Amino acid sequence: MSVRHYETMFIVKPTLTAEEITAQIDLVKSNIEKNGGEIVSTDDMGSRQLAYPINKNKRGYYFVIYFKSPANSILELERNYRINENILRFIFIKYESKKEVAAWTKMSEDASKKAAAKA
Repeated sequence: MSVRHYETMFIVKPTLTAEEITAQIDLVKSNIEKNGGEIVSTDDMGSRQLAYPINKNKRGYYFVIYFKSPANSILELERNYRINENILRFIFIKYESKKEVAAWTKMSEDASKKAAAKA
C-alpha cells in the first residue's frame, strides 16, 4: 500500500475556549497518527471571519495539517470529522504528481518556518 501526501484544513467552532480548541486539534492529530499517518507540518491560521455563516457562526478557528498517510485511512478520518460536532467544515487535498508533491513539500516547509517564527 502506497503512502500519499495530503493536506487537511478544518474549521473549529469559535465558541470553544482556547483549551477546547487545542484539544480538538490534538484529537485530529491523534486520529491521523492512529490511522497510520505521519504529520509533517501544521499551520495554525487562527480565528477568521467565515465567507458565510455556518450553523449561525460568523467566525471559525482555522487549522491546516500536512501529512503522509495510506490512502485507505482517509475514509476513517472523514468519518471522525463528520461525527465531531465541534468541527464546522473540513477538506482533504491529495497531492499525486511529482509537481504537486514538490508544491506540498514547499508549503509544509513554509508552514514549519512560520510556526518556528511564532515560537
